[in-house]
Amino acid sequence: MTGAPELPRRAESLLPAAAVRASVTRIAWLDETTVAPLTRDQWGSGDYVLCEVVDDTGRPHSIETATGRMGEVIDGDFVVGALGTRSATLEAVGSWRRVGDDLRLHALTRAGVLGRATSVTPFARPYIIPLVYRGHVLIDGAKARMHDFVAPVEPRALEAPVILVIGTSMSAGKTTTVITVIRRLRRMGLRVAGTKVTGVARYREILGMGDAGASPVADFVDAGLPSTICPPAEYRIALDTLLARLAAGSPDVVVVECGSSPLEPYNVDVAVEVLRPHVRCTILCASDPYSVLGVAQAFDAVPDLIAGRATSTTAGIALVERLSGGVCGLDLLDAEAHPSLDAVLRDRLGLETR
Repeated sequence: MTGAPELPRRAESLLPAAAVRASVTRIAWLDETTVAPLTRDQWGSGDYVLCEVVDDTGRPHSIETATGRMGEVIDGDFVVGALGTRSATLEAVGSWRRVGDDLRLHALTRAGVLGRATSVTPFARPYIIPLVYRGHVLIDGAKARMHDFVAPVEPRALEAPVILVIGTSMSAGKTTTVITVIRRLRRMGLRVAGTKVTGVARYREILGMGDAGASPVADFVDAGLPSTICPPAEYRIALDTLLARLAAGSPDVVVVECGSSPLEPYNVDVAVEVLRPHVRCTILCASDPYSVLGVAQAFDAVPDLIAGRATSTTAGIALVERLSGGVCGLDLLDAEAHPSLDAVLRDRLGLETR
């Protein structure tokens, strides 16, 4: 498809029943809604919009649906996602604010965070879905926004101790580490809550936490954000909502993943500041041994444990431990490392050896 004409302004039509609802819509009830194009001065982050796939190669594209399962879309299919922003060092950069007069944009993540891609790595190019804007999703004539569907929760302070998992970059091994930690804590008989508090939307990550035994699980999508690239004050409100939801489950411990790294624009520094009084153990997932020093300096803190890709071999572990001044490095994909992980967790949580 080559053309991308604008629909008549405010010409409302029913949301197509066959439209694929990306996983950022999982918190929303969008049945019997309508669609109409809005001028770009009316757009905002977290708005639900309808787009059409525009790729005349016939190649299918993968998309994460509202159920968490992966689906496929091709040229001419409709997708419902949310306007948002991404700034990934290893994949894609883009924003809804960069959409031009041609109304072309992209699915910046498979979860349906939508914006105009401005920089994409060769690795990620096949996964960025080309789209054209067809209109905003409307409910009773008003645009549907993610934060309109945030489940109400009573304010509640988090009292449970936190295991904080941070990383030197994306794809450093954080999610794998989080799932391993949850499983080990569950084996100790603890009630574990799991959350991802920064990054860009994907449903599979908190679903994996739930599959590992965490309950409740939630992320910033549940607090109304497509990604955590937003003003710090707005992020703090969302984080308070998210932590209150976890606290309502009365967990013994909360395992928290911070997506991205501390100096990227995802409010990781704000999350760490808010969580610091509750953190009993910090696990740093490093993509490279030398990056350990950079993150430790950025947080002005020494982690309790180093894991991730940098610890995949004994040589990597030795270098990590040398550079960090003796912090334990563990390859958590190796079951032989799990007793050592258990010992660190028990010590930091003040648990008796059983």
